[in-house]
Amino acid sequence: MSTKWSPQEVIHRDYNNHPPAFAPGYKTSVLRSPRNALISLQNSLSEITGPVFSQQDIGPLDNDLILNYAKDGLPIGERIIVHGYVRDGFGRPLKNTLVEVWQANAGGRYRHKKDQYLAPIDPNFGGCGRVMTDENGYYFFRTIKPGPYPWRNQVSDWRPSHIHFSIFGEAFAQRLITQMYFEGDPLIKQCPIVQAINNDDAVRTLIAELDTHAAVPLDCLAYRFDLVLRGQRATLFENRTQGAAR
Repeated sequence: MSTKWSPQEVIHRDYNNHPPAFAPGYKTSVLRSPRNALISLQNSLSEITGPVFSQQDIGPLDNDLILNYAKDGLPIGERIIVHGYVRDGFGRPLKNTLVEVWQANAGGRYRHKKDQYLAPIDPNFGGCGRVMTDENGYYFFRTIKPGPYPWRNQVSDWRPSHIHFSIFGEAFAQRLITQMYFEGDPLIKQCPIVQAINNDDAVRTLIAELDTHAAVPLDCLAYRFDLVLRGQRATLFENRTQGAAR
């Protein structure tokens, strides 16, 4: 028996919330933004099938960035927990979703050969991890709060403290990428990347709120960051126009 289709099952995307590809204040977008109309290509079989992730693919320390690279001691910096839910546009949980994260260390430096910022590398901090959502779409990980850092945009531009998120769907073409900022950071409103977003509500979806109820006494604070893939309260994703949500 067929089910009657309801128009409420489809939530159309609001492209006005997405920053333009060409944003002169964000200098590298000038060279990276397309000059011609985009061309729609049919997905190949490899793009619409797999990979299939499971809890068996996750190591015991993959969601603990405090310990997963520690060698001769613990990393330096403020210990925090980041947690939240991954949901669709109707509030339904997305279980068994792979969430990958990467970030700078407490001094604002990435463990990457092209990062030449003068802050030192922390030998006990790798800056990346991953976690699968549970049956309720819930995820959490421990980490060190990343520091801000200067970048070669304008002379005095600094990136706010942030953590990069990658959300995988059921295929390679279903990958969404975003950044999480921290409540109360004064650098957020000064960041040219954030300023390219012309909707304050969309910016707020990128800011994690301090969650003292999830904090561990005498150990670490916690931040709540929910990810909504579609709908009016959808999280702003960097590659929304290229990627596809579930």
